[in-house]
Amino acid sequence: MPQHASSGLRRLTRTQKLSVAGVAAAGAAALVFTTVPGTDTDQGTAQATTVDVKPVAFSAVGTAAQAQQATIAKQADSSAAKGKAEAAAKKAAAVKAAKAKVQAEKARATKAAANRSAVRTAIPAAAKPAVKPVPAKTAAKPAAKTYPDNLDGWIRESLAIMAKKGIPGSYEGIHRNIMRESSGNPMAINNWDINAINGTPSKGLLQVIAPTFKTYHVEGTSWNLYDPVANITAACNYAAAKYGSMDNVNSAY
Repeated sequence: MPQHASSGLRRLTRTQKLSVAGVAAAGAAALVFTTVPGTDTDQGTAQATTVDVKPVAFSAVGTAAQAQQATIAKQADSSAAKGKAEAAAKKAAAVKAAKAKVQAEKARATKAAANRSAVRTAIPAAAKPAVKPVPAKTAAKPAAKTYPDNLDGWIRESLAIMAKKGIPGSYEGIHRNIMRESSGNPMAINNWDINAINGTPSKGLLQVIAPTFKTYHVEGTSWNLYDPVANITAACNYAAAKYGSMDNVNSAY
């Protein structure tokens, strides 16, 4: 049997088959149209016979092409519409994602602010750095007054202390009694009067015995009975209690 050469030829599509059929029909129609039939007996008379050829094949080819074009156009329109829809969807998704990102950032900022506020509130007062108060400006203290280390200085310093403690007395009354009792010698001591006989001799500028000095000692002065200022101040305190003031003492007291 003869072998078919179909393996080496392409299969024709339906549109191509219709096109080939149309061309063949057209060729046949042309051939019929140009052929003039006649008879031998009727010489000199030529009669043309018109053949009514219907362009069936052409109509079929045109319809198939139009259908194909319509299909292609429809597919193109569908692809364009699909592309537009996809682009619109992507744009909407991008806008939605951007809004979501902004909202998330705002939420994180609000949460962070709340956390910082909670931490500040949780810090105990002891952990917070103490604010040192600014000291108010105070008036400069006057420099402590100094007195000369002699009888005049001792009397004046004693008078200043007596004034603060409310003990009466004057410079003249103190000076006069000192000169009578010790002649201004702070280390003077009486070893012959009754006090000395009793074991408590009088000592210092105003000849004060130890029990009297201890009882009438004035705070802020030395506890040394021979100290000039302490001796004068204690003696004046005793004289104020017993005589009203050292100014009223004019003899042994």
